[in-house]
Amino acid sequence: MGEVLIEENGGVLTITLNRPEKKNALTPDMYRVIADNIEAADQDRAVRVILIQANGDVFCAGNDIARFVAVNAAGYSGRPAGEPMLLALAGARKPVVAAVHGRAIGVGFTLLLHCDLVYVADDALLSCPFVNLALTPEAASSVLMPARIGHVRSFQLFALGEPIDGRTAVEWGLANASLPAAEVLTRARAAALTLAGRPPAALAATKQLMRDGPALRQRIKEEFDVFYAQLKSQEAREALAAFSEKRPADFSEF
Repeated sequence: MGEVLIEENGGVLTITLNRPEKKNALTPDMYRVIADNIEAADQDRAVRVILIQANGDVFCAGNDIARFVAVNAAGYSGRPAGEPMLLALAGARKPVVAAVHGRAIGVGFTLLLHCDLVYVADDALLSCPFVNLALTPEAASSVLMPARIGHVRSFQLFALGEPIDGRTAVEWGLANASLPAAEVLTRARAAALTLAGRPPAALAATKQLMRDGPALRQRIKEEFDVFYAQLKSQEAREALAAFSEKRPADFSEF
């Protein structure tokens, strides 16, 4: 089995993260597969809706920290591995539904801002501790998050790195419903099938009117320029070392 599973049924393209032994942390290959399928779905008349879910007990732990360590140590001159997936999500014409259980960390959380319907488990924990790792927001979350929940709550998520549970995500307007974990996928799939029965042109036009895709894609590129410059910094080296060594980071000399 691959690390990303793809299935199309009843007009719903289901993308399943399938790296449970690594808490579904995303790799460059996973990013590429997801991006390719989102882009292909936009051109496939049989696909009306995209559903994103995950196997295992965690939705997505974000990026693989080992890759961050490698980039910090060796530098990186190309574009970020996650950029194609996020650009594809930002430009997707078909509705995107997410079913979230367990932890959703970093990009595992911020990608939800590009989903049109989000269903979360009551006990899910969503966090984006970018500053904890001496990093900065990505996925156009620097504009999408404040637009959704305001500056102070967004700064709390980014800078303090504190997780919120599923119920809070609904209360803040980040998700549609908070459910017992066993019911999340059923509810999300039912919503996806309902959308698949709606008039597709009207649905796509409604989504496009609600979102400025080109502006979001531009912000994603700008954010990644800052993100990767910071990832190669001495601050990030200390933060990543502290994370790996399970100790508090010391930024007193920076």
